[in-house]
Amino acid sequence: MDEHWNVFLEVSKAQAEWQRAYLMFDEALGQDQIDYAIYILEAAERKYQIHLKHAKSLGLNRSLL
Repeated sequence: MDEHWNVFLEVSKAQAEWQRAYLMFDEALGQDQIDYAIYILEAAERKYQIHLKHAKSLGLNRSLL
């Protein structure tokens, strides 16, 4: 159960990081900031997907936690 909790926390952290990256993109000004924000957003989204995939492989879902 401890591993499940750790995975849940990692998913939550990755989701929060993805949301912050989206806000960064939304507030970006100028081409350089926009390009950087896109890079950060894509990386955060991929990280979130990886953690979700790991949670799914353990059979986790919201109702179990």
